[in-house]
Amino acid sequence: MTHHKRKLTLALAALAVTGTSVVAYAQTLPKLAQKKTYKVGFAQTESNNPWRIAQTKSMQDEAKKLGYQLVYTDAAGSAAKQVADVDSMIAQRVDAIFLAPREEKPLAAAVKKARAAGIPVILLDRNVDQKLAKAGNDYVTFIGSDFIEEGRRVGNWLSKNMKGEARVIQLLGTTGSSPANDRRKGFEDAVKGKANIKILASQTGDFARDKGRQVMQTLLQAHPNVNVVYAHNDEMAIGAIAALEAAGKKPGKDVMVLSIDGGREIVQLIIDGKVNYVVECNPKFGPKAFETLRKYAAGEKIPAKLINPDREFTAQNAKSLLSSAY
Repeated sequence: MTHHKRKLTLALAALAVTGTSVVAYAQTLPKLAQKKTYKVGFAQTESNNPWRIAQTKSMQDEAKKLGYQLVYTDAAGSAAKQVADVDSMIAQRVDAIFLAPREEKPLAAAVKKARAAGIPVILLDRNVDQKLAKAGNDYVTFIGSDFIEEGRRVGNWLSKNMKGEARVIQLLGTTGSSPANDRRKGFEDAVKGKANIKILASQTGDFARDKGRQVMQTLLQAHPNVNVVYAHNDEMAIGAIAALEAAGKKPGKDVMVLSIDGGREIVQLIIDGKVNYVVECNPKFGPKAFETLRKYAAGEKIPAKLINPDREFTAQNAKSLLSSAY
C-alpha cells in the first residue's frame, strides 16, 4: 500500500470511529523536520520603499548566514500576484514559507492552501483575516509589531502635546491591509471623545510617497485649515511634507507631522524640525524569523503572536538614535 493510500485509510478509519477525528486530523499544523539546511520561501509584498528593502535584506542576510536556500518573490503590490507566488512555492515543495500578506482576506486562503499541502507558514509584519485563518491552526505564528498600539501611541502623543485644536488629516495605508486597519483603529480610539481633536479627512495613500503627496495636495485644497498630518508610514509622511511645502506651509511648525516606521530619512527630518513624532516599526525580521522556524522544527510551542519592541523618535532623542535607524 502506498504512503498516500495508507494515510487516507487511517483517516477514513478515524472518521468511522468518531465521526469527527478526520476534521482534527486535517486541521493540525504541518510538522517541520529538523535539518541542517532548509529550502524556505519568502513571499514579499512589494519593494517600493526603504522599509521593505530593509526587511528583504535582513531575511536574505540571515538565510545566507545559516546556509539556507531562500526562494524569494516580490508581489509588486498585487495581492493576486502574491497568491500566485505562494502557489509557486507550494509547487517547488519548499520546507516552509515566510509571508508578508499584502491584504488580509486573499492571503488567508493562500495560507490554508499551503497548510493543506503540508507546508508550515510564518506571517511577517502583516496579518491575515482571523475569521478565515488562525495561528496555531492554519499558520504557525505572526511576527511583527502591534499596529493598534502604534496608532494608539501616536494618538496619545497628540493628545498630550497639542496646544489648542487639532485638525487632522489621516493618510491611510493600503486598503484591506492589517497595518492600515489597525493603525487607524489605534489612533481613532486614542483620540475619541477628545473635544480638541477633530479628524477632517482620512484617505488612502497606499503606503507610497508620491501617492501620499498627491492625496495631501487634494485634501489641502478641501481643508486648508489642517494643522496635523498623521501618516500610517514614513513614505506618505514625506510625500505630505512635499505637498505642504509646495502650498507654502511649514511642516513641523504650521502643520504637525506624525508618522510610523522610523527610517533614517524621517528621523533626519525630525532633527530638521519638519517632523514632530514617529513610532518605530522595526523591519529587521531575519534573525527572529529563522530562530522561530528552528524552534518550531524542534517541537517547541510557539505563541500565536511574537511582538517586536518598537522605539519612538522625538525632537529630544532623534540625534542620538539616527545612526541606529534603518
